[in-house]
Amino acid sequence: MTDAELRNLLTDCLRLWAVAGTVTVRDSGLAIETPDGTFTVARADAALRPVRWFYATPERTAAGRPPRAAPSIVALLSALRNAMGGEGGDRLRVGG
Repeated sequence: MTDAELRNLLTDCLRLWAVAGTVTVRDSGLAIETPDGTFTVARADAALRPVRWFYATPERTAAGRPPRAAPSIVALLSALRNAMGGEGGDRLRVGG
């Protein structure tokens, strides 16, 4: 996934989650600016696999704590949505 693709995905997620914000690409990763502060996302080095992403919330950054690891894009998006207080949306149910 390129930085542009990740930026577009995160921008779409903010809309879906009803979170006001913008996503910008930086040298160290991506920054998500929201009214609650700046969230950051960075790729993990290949040597750290299965970790694929690191993210930080404004609270973690303010406390001087390191970014948290996420093993997949799904885990990253879930963690960001929860940290931002985003809406979950309707769940698709198959079957009856």
